[in-house]
This record gives sequence, structure tokens and C-alpha cells, in this order.
Amino acid sequence: MHTRNRKLVLPQGQANADINVTPLVDVVLVLLIIFMVVTPIMNQELVVKLPLKEEPAHEAPEASQVVVTVTPEGHLTLNNEPISEADYIPRLTRVLAARPAGDRLLFFTADDRAPYGRVVAALDGAKAAGAEVLGLMTAPP
Repeated sequence: MHTRNRKLVLPQGQANADINVTPLVDVVLVLLIIFMVVTPIMNQELVVKLPLKEEPAHEAPEASQVVVTVTPEGHLTLNNEPISEADYIPRLTRVLAARPAGDRLLFFTADDRAPYGRVVAALDGAKAAGAEVLGLMTAPP
């Protein structure tokens, strides 16, 4: 019995059924890179929604507590006394400097309709004024 090595020759009109995966891998890698670049850009806005609360009557905080509030309009109050933006950091620095180191605690509350940028600026100002610990509240103390 003679066996000859024959080369398989496809007729002219028949298609090759082998799958070429190289273009598929190229496309998948390009899509992966695109998603890796685009995903961090999509998360630039942070929506903050505070828990719902009943509106209690605002009582004056204890003398030992320092409470900063941001109103819905973006105005600041220090222990329920309105304070201007220009006077915020100097006055808060004086209040916190009167306390011993390690006891410079500041309570912070903001209305859920307050501008987010204003809330962050007030928090940054509190740290710049010397607050060591910031406590975030949903209701006045």
C-alpha cells in the first residue's frame, strides 16, 4: 500500500474556515484602554444627599461646642451667629486657639440644598483655622 503525502488543495471558490483572532484581540485591547481612560473622567461630579430629618427648633449649642453651619443659600454661621466669608477663618482661628491642643473639635452641619463647593470651602477653612477634628452632623446638637 502506497501512501503519499498529499497537500490539501482547496478549490478556488471555497472559503478558509480558520478563525483569525488577532484582529479580535486588537479590538478588545483598544476598547479596554478606552474604558480605562474614560472611566475616571466620568466620575467628576459627586452628589451628596444628606438623610432626611425633621426640622427641630435650633437651640443654641453648648458653650464648649463650636458649630459651623452652612445655610441653603451658602451663608455661614458660627454657633448660630451669622459670619461673613472674609471673617470666617480669622474668627474661627481665635475661637479654636483659645482651646488647648487636642480639644480643637469642630462640629459641622450643612443643609442638603447648600452649594457643595461652599461646603467644601468651609471645611477647608476650618482645617486652615486649626480644627484638629471635624465632626459632621445631620442635626444640631
